[in-house]
Amino acid sequence: MKRDAHAFALQVLRDADWLKGFDPALAEVLLAHGRLARLKAGEWAQGEGDEQRGLFLVVDGLFHTYCTAPGDRDVMIGQAGTGAVLGHATRFSGGPRLATAICVEPALLLHIPETMLERVAERYPEVWRVIANSAYANLRRAMQMMVEAITLPPRQKIAARLVAAAGMNGAPTPLLRLSQQMLGEMTGLTRKTVNAHLAAFAREGLLEIRYGGLLLRDPAGLQAVANT
Repeated sequence: MKRDAHAFALQVLRDADWLKGFDPALAEVLLAHGRLARLKAGEWAQGEGDEQRGLFLVVDGLFHTYCTAPGDRDVMIGQAGTGAVLGHATRFSGGPRLATAICVEPALLLHIPETMLERVAERYPEVWRVIANSAYANLRRAMQMMVEAITLPPRQKIAARLVAAAGMNGAPTPLLRLSQQMLGEMTGLTRKTVNAHLAAFAREGLLEIRYGGLLLRDPAGLQAVANT
């Protein structure tokens, strides 16, 4: 384990929202009981239906997440960036992995097997509350996406998904690695509808359509659109 990767992973853990309010030593303990792994673009961190238990923390990089839809189609449902937690602990949720996570760019992951989490809990039983916090955050995002899909018209729905994707990237004006087709899958809209609204957002100066992605010029403006 390279020292720079170790130090960077430790800082990501310390900054994670789901660890705030707990013993600061937990970040170091979790890192010590995990294993850092580098993935290349196109590699899978996990596959839907996998039985592997434990957590993956995205230390660096970006993942697209997919679920199987009716008709045996893989549909993109979101993104996972730095600080996001993939997987789950069977103490709180049994069963196989719920989504496939595919690396979009070279990434660094911290894998903490469930057996290691149990060892950490022997000294820090509050680690189960930490994991429950991360599971709650994932559930909240899923519920928010469902509410948007049910209630928002296309323009607002697309704006809301773009803002959410920007939040996962952790940058104020990120280049989102999203195609119109991916955005259509995430919103349940046709590519034609997505293209029309993206073109409108571009004319309004809210974003710039680039090859291979979308550059958000005015995330606050997109948030205002989503809230109208």
